[in-house]
Amino acid sequence: MPKRFLPLVIILAVAAVAVGAGVVLYRANSETLFAPIAGELAASNPGAKPPHFRGAVKATVVLEEFADLQCPPCGTISGVLKKLEQEYTGRLRIVYRQFPLPMHNYAMDAAQAAEAAAIQGRFWEMSDLLFQNQNAWSKADNVQPIFEQYATTIGLDLAQFKADLGKRDLLDARIKADQDRGHAMEVTGTPTLFLNNQRVPQQSMSEPGLRTAIDAVLAGKPPFGGASPTPAP
Repeated sequence: MPKRFLPLVIILAVAAVAVGAGVVLYRANSETLFAPIAGELAASNPGAKPPHFRGAVKATVVLEEFADLQCPPCGTISGVLKKLEQEYTGRLRIVYRQFPLPMHNYAMDAAQAAEAAAIQGRFWEMSDLLFQNQNAWSKADNVQPIFEQYATTIGLDLAQFKADLGKRDLLDARIKADQDRGHAMEVTGTPTLFLNNQRVPQQSMSEPGLRTAIDAVLAGKPPFGGASPTPAP
């Protein structure tokens, strides 16, 4: 080979190695990032349901939220997450995980109502309404008529909604799957957020803080100043 071509050959070889390493790293990160979705859609588990999510399935940034529908801070952060998902269309996916806490007397009832609404394809509409009116139903003596009113408001077939609420084993199994994942990730309270499998620190639990973290990931930087990722369960 003529010597004049040697530098070009070396450059091409280095580039090929770099590209190969980049592909391997991307695949590894992607497998970790999308593990929750892949696991819940696995062909080996045909009864599994995908988690509730908004945004593109293969978005670069995934915010996974563990929330209690009767938790006031969860109600606040839900509006922030909805706003961010709309702002970062195609680049951000919001995954919602049910994590009702025993300290809230209607948290499980609300989670069941949201899951019953999900059977008719209205999970987000119901959960949004529950968060928006949280202060009202949290103080009621009987939440059932209120939840039925919400079902009518979002256009559900009321008879089917009431029947689906009776399927407690089905609804509770779905909720428990989210709780099990939360326990595996050492979630103890709500709201708890993970951004690309990294726990969001308390100081970043705000619209500006989350936006800064999202922008960092989109720019190829660590979201929280080089914090180590939380291992996916």
